Amino acid sequence: MPVYSMTGYASTQRMAPAAGRQTAENDASGPRIGVEIRSVNSRFLDLSFRLSDELRSSEPGLRERLSQRLRRGKVEVRAYVETPHAMAVGLPSTTELQRLGMVQAHVQSWMPDARGLSVADVLRMGAGASASPIDWAETLLACVDDSIAALVEARRREGERLASMLLGHLDALGALARSAQPLIPALVEQQRQRFIDRWNEAAGQVGGELAPASVNERALAEATAYAIRIDVGEELVRLSSHLEEVGKLLRAGGELGKRLDFLIQEMHREANTLGSKSSSIELTRISVDMKVLIEQMREQVQNVE
Repeated sequence: MPVYSMTGYASTQRMAPAAGRQTAENDASGPRIGVEIRSVNSRFLDLSFRLSDELRSSEPGLRERLSQRLRRGKVEVRAYVETPHAMAVGLPSTTELQRLGMVQAHVQSWMPDARGLSVADVLRMGAGASASPIDWAETLLACVDDSIAALVEARRREGERLASMLLGHLDALGALARSAQPLIPALVEQQRQRFIDRWNEAAGQVGGELAPASVNERALAEATAYAIRIDVGEELVRLSSHLEEVGKLLRAGGELGKRLDFLIQEMHREANTLGSKSSSIELTRISVDMKVLIEQMREQVQNVE
């Protein structure tokens, strides 16, 4: 199953339904409907619509179709009707013009100073309106279906690129974890020697002034601090486990954005703890490199559906 991004764009156009075209001449250059869908990342599915007046009644159907195909993302849908200039204004009929002329004459007989109707006034009052308005409902839904299919495909291609990048980062993190593993024995020996030195220092201070119980208490405290300080192997084990799980999710695909986001947070926590426990420059550098890679992954995971 592929990995889908939440980022994508698609646009499609369709001609007016045949019943709404007045002549064969208008078939090639008649009115058409256009749909654009833009999608960016979001925690949930957030739909917004910008529809021209003749298409507003179709919004519930569009919302249902989008909800069936998309799960997450901030999605903006723009739908419009495009009418060629030659068809933008219909030719008023003789009957309509006679009716408006009679109305104008009647008004001016009572109000001689009233100005006459302009061409714009005639068109605004409906004399040039089409006698057979187009029903765009089915064409709009078909156009939206085409746009959704194109958007899903665009999100799939972007998801493939994201998955490839994330898998590359996983390989780099795995290499860093493997390079840190051999450093642990030297780190343990370093901390062991530090503990021995502090123990000898504490034992030398006894001299009859400190009771053996005090020496034992000091030794216990040092041993505890020593155990906590050198315990970086656990962080590497947990980090490796998270890397393996992220790899499995990416290869399985599907809706995994939220799970990936959680695992990235856990990986960052392990890398941060590794750096805070480090007592060597090399291990600190590895921790910093890990956190840089994990932060880059976090930014990209925000776009995964």
